[in-house]
Amino acid sequence: MPTKTQTAALLHLLEPLYLAKGMVDMGDPEDTLIATLLSARTTDKQVLKVYPGLRQQFPTLMDFATATVEDIAKAISSIGLYRNKAKAIQALARMLLATHGGKVPHTMEELVAIPGVGRKTASCVLWYGFGIPAMAVDTHVFRITHRLGWAEGKTVERVEQELCAHVPRTLWGTLNRVFVQFGRDVCKPITPTCWRCPVKHLCAYKKKTKSYAS
Repeated sequence: MPTKTQTAALLHLLEPLYLAKGMVDMGDPEDTLIATLLSARTTDKQVLKVYPGLRQQFPTLMDFATATVEDIAKAISSIGLYRNKAKAIQALARMLLATHGGKVPHTMEELVAIPGVGRKTASCVLWYGFGIPAMAVDTHVFRITHRLGWAEGKTVERVEQELCAHVPRTLWGTLNRVFVQFGRDVCKPITPTCWRCPVKHLCAYKKKTKSYAS
């Protein structure tokens, strides 16, 4: 396993190359929570396409809470699992209103108690919504950290624990934002473009590719 100095050095090499803000960084906790929930099994492009219309139709949590699941589902019908997500949005709106005074809570324990919210979503809300360091392990982070040799765990929960132990706390939020972009650009799921990777000399991946044909 790498040291915190080593993980920080790699992140500092990648960070200047991937400066775009996180897709689910919507500017406030409520929008970040809902957008992250919508992003499961859905491309960022699809979420960003439907989100403005969704909030125009349902501008407040009360609007979500009192709407029918069918109406919410219709507004997000172009994204994956839209019916389940519509149910989750309605349920989280009702819970936030009933339990938290209409505000998004800012602890992991309270966030994961909300319907449809797992640790990855909660971590995104903590970091992007509140600026609280949190380790959001999505498919990109899971894949890349295994290739780098930073994680060995078979579950998201175990990988989160490993990364929290080996990455400086100040870089937890940065890791997710940078690795999502890096994973789409270079460290791709099936065939990574290792020959153009700026940190390949720091990577433990044994099946490095040398060209598009490799």
